[in-house]
Amino acid sequence: MSLLSIFLLLALIGGIWTSIAVFYTYSTGDRTGYLQKLSRKGWICKTWEGEVAMSNVPGQMPEKFYFTIHGDSLARAFQAAEGKRVTISYSQHVAIPTSCFGDTPYWASSVRVTE
Repeated sequence: MSLLSIFLLLALIGGIWTSIAVFYTYSTGDRTGYLQKLSRKGWICKTWEGEVAMSNVPGQMPEKFYFTIHGDSLARAFQAAEGKRVTISYSQHVAIPTSCFGDTPYWASSVRVTE
């Protein structure tokens, strides 16, 4: 087997792995809290990253939920809701071999203001 064929085989396996990881949804759900942070990050692959502070009991330290937004139109909807109490629908994708799809495995699909 030549070096080129080994490289092509590894590239094919990597492509199949990435396709499965991106298109297979491990879980879906909703999270509710206050939208605290939204930023566009990355050196080469720019993604929108967000943070929601969730608190069940007043006075308790909030738990933070980190998520990734794909698409500028959805990011604009999140920007309009910044600082408000929101419910985020998301899907979880695991074992993605690159950070070009986002920093978190949680990909937001919609946002709605709940105040």
